[in-house]
Amino acid sequence: MSDQFIGVDVGGTKIATAVLEGGELSDSRIVHTEQQSQEALLEQLRVAIDAARTPQTKAVGIGMPSIIEFATGRILASVNIPLHDIPLRSLLSDRAGVPVYVENDAGCAALAEAFQDGRIAVSHLVMFTIGTGVGGGWVLDGRLYRGPTTSAAEVGHTIVGRDLAEGDAGQEDPFPQRGSLETLASGRGLDRLADEVANRYPDSFLGRRYAEKGDVDGQDVVAGAEAGDTAARYCLRVLGERLGIGIANAINTFDPLEVVIGGGVSRAGDLLVEPARQSALRHVVPGLGLNTVIRIARHGPQAGVLGAALLAAQEYAEESRTAVTREAAT
Repeated sequence: MSDQFIGVDVGGTKIATAVLEGGELSDSRIVHTEQQSQEALLEQLRVAIDAARTPQTKAVGIGMPSIIEFATGRILASVNIPLHDIPLRSLLSDRAGVPVYVENDAGCAALAEAFQDGRIAVSHLVMFTIGTGVGGGWVLDGRLYRGPTTSAAEVGHTIVGRDLAEGDAGQEDPFPQRGSLETLASGRGLDRLADEVANRYPDSFLGRRYAEKGDVDGQDVVAGAEAGDTAARYCLRVLGERLGIGIANAINTFDPLEVVIGGGVSRAGDLLVEPARQSALRHVVPGLGLNTVIRIARHGPQAGVLGAALLAAQEYAEESRTAVTREAAT
């Protein structure tokens, strides 16, 4: 049997665990996330790893909705889970008996999207995950870029729409800040657009939905847009154009081979991608992005757990090479 690598994708409502072996990912084992306490969630992760581990397991990768000090695997802060200021890597490595690597979940999804046919197929990729908020990850030279200490690539906090004509001497904004992708192009941003349009156009698909149930959200927008409703498609166009400015910033900075759009809102497909692409091209420096493909994520809900397993495989291989080099030097 070949080496196995466990991937664990931790979210606010569920934890998925799967095994990567020979380039193939097993079916995920899903459990509801334990939110009662930090200790309870930590024990749940230990149990999930134990259940998946075999004698062929070489390492474990965990994707978290967190800010992480990667070298130590310390969770600095988290969203939607009760893990804060905890040395997760050391705690779980001691229990599992194999190396454990901890990474931001959106970074794991980006790594998965660079993976195809059992290998890393896209060396330079930027990912935007459009869910309740906006996350993302950067793959540069086939590896995640995370900055010197933590999980960088907080693309949701890129400022794309703030008017600073009179300077920036005002009071500091709480996060997410005004004019950021997180504020303007997230699922919450789409919810706000839906509410505005429903009230403005009561005879539209969204207006009728609002009258039926008292509110509307991004899911209603996608349903209406797929049914051909003009007002719903307007919402997706505005959201896509906002996202496109963020994509243009990524292209102007990295000139990646691919820009990938994932997350729940991405199920709108071309109704979101086309306005995002057109907006991006209007803001890209001439000569950049000539070979950049802008597409919807292909791995769907498996992206997080696949990326976590790939992370484990990459980091284990790197540490093994480093150990061999050191041994040869001595």
